Amino acid sequence: MADLKKAELKNRVKGYRALQGDLTQQQLADKVGCSRQTIISIETSKFVPSVELALKLAAALNVKVEDIFLFEEEGKS
Repeated sequence: MADLKKAELKNRVKGYRALQGDLTQQQLADKVGCSRQTIISIETSKFVPSVELALKLAAALNVKVEDIFLFEEEGKS
């Protein structure tokens, strides 16, 4: 298991949006009740969503939350 002190939270929101038939950032934001800017910030890892928002994103994208968000050891891509 990764040392979480040296791990970074990554996400696959953009990829899962594409799998939903090119769901736009605005459409996803509308589905989960946040702004498009919030979706942009999540996708670029500038904002870590609350547990509630992460669960809403997973539900909107029809995947498990752990499929979208994952810890990655620093220095790995």
